[in-house]
Amino acid sequence: MKFKQLLPYYRRNLMLAYPVMLAQLGQVTVSFADTIMVGRVGTTELAASAFANSIFIIIFIFCLGFSLGITPLIGNAFGKKQNKKIAVLFQNGLLVNIVLSLALMLIFIPLAPALHWMNQPKDVVEMAVPYFIILMISALPSAVFFAYRQFGEGIGNTKIAMWITFFGNIVNIFFNYVLIYGKLGFPELGLIGAGIGTLLARFSMAIAFIWVVHRHQVFKPYMKFLSKKNFHKVACLRLIKTSFPISGQLLVEVLSFSISAIMVGWINKENLAAHHIALTLASGTFMLALGVASATTIRISHQFGSGHYKATKIAAIAAMHLAVILMSFNALIFILFRNQIPMIFSTDAEVMHIASQLLIIAGFFQIFDGLQIVGLSALRGLTDVKAAMYIALVSYVFICLPLAYLFGFIFHLGTVGVWIGLAVGLIFAAIAYRARFNYFMKKFIK
Repeated sequence: MKFKQLLPYYRRNLMLAYPVMLAQLGQVTVSFADTIMVGRVGTTELAASAFANSIFIIIFIFCLGFSLGITPLIGNAFGKKQNKKIAVLFQNGLLVNIVLSLALMLIFIPLAPALHWMNQPKDVVEMAVPYFIILMISALPSAVFFAYRQFGEGIGNTKIAMWITFFGNIVNIFFNYVLIYGKLGFPELGLIGAGIGTLLARFSMAIAFIWVVHRHQVFKPYMKFLSKKNFHKVACLRLIKTSFPISGQLLVEVLSFSISAIMVGWINKENLAAHHIALTLASGTFMLALGVASATTIRISHQFGSGHYKATKIAAIAAMHLAVILMSFNALIFILFRNQIPMIFSTDAEVMHIASQLLIIAGFFQIFDGLQIVGLSALRGLTDVKAAMYIALVSYVFICLPLAYLFGFIFHLGTVGVWIGLAVGLIFAAIAYRARFNYFMKKFIK
């Protein structure tokens, strides 16, 4: 395929992707700031943050998956210019997200003391439990924010979410700083302060999105169709049918990384802190690839919904090219500056040494990480979500975790071995998602 043929697709993908990428970059900046600020308090606090987040992210991502199901359904309706259907999908998607987040809060907040059963250092768990409870409360505003964001992305508007995310990031950094260290007359709360800062930021983002969507002109063609009559079982079931496999796919992927954190915690808190640093960095670059991936879901859902099948395939190819370019640059940064980057997050010599080793592995799997999320997002745009869930199950449960344990504890490579297992799982997923996309499109392109 010639470059001239792909050029307009690169341009369109980037126009959708850059606001998401900037928003994710802002989110990553906050994550980095959190890690740096908590890491300066102490290694135990950093390890507790890593442990609590590794559990919370499983619940958070499962809830997020239900909002991600909104985008391809709305995108397909947008391609067919069905404004009333878009409004119905949005309001029922919001309802499903709120109910799910409340149910998860009611289940997991009382179970917070069970963190003591996971064979982690006692001082780490004691700090992690109250921090985890605060994170769980933040699931509700996050569910509202993501439902609104995915609605906006479904109709091709990614800029509003970008500005609201920037606003939330500023709120987060401000309250983290004053509450962690006790500035401007606030009490010094350490890790608990970081949790409260995150909670306040997520509430502010949800409120801001509600205000904007119900006032902005771009959303009026859909808001006029919102009605109590349009809350109904059929729409909820359709959303759940699409969203549940997405949640399942996300769940097994995040679960593999969370279990890897628990495995690393079996070694010692220094390894766990180093794992958290490397994973924060890898998650940061992943968030940039996620910008390209989000644009991929939007473009493919629009093209596929309007019946332009050849353009659908070209849009996916262009997105994969963009992901490779972006993640290659990230890989070079990780490998070339592996010894310097950990110094930003910790002053512990052992933590910095282990983190520098992990960044080499993270550098090598960057391209495959980008390809797997873009391939997955292409399948979401087609609403081919069940196949994606099965691929994720094989990649992360049957390949990633067994190899992480094998290399880490049978071959005695420790945290480095655990990360090798993670890398192999990502590589398999990238190849399998691409193969599935090609197979699916053969039905429509002769």
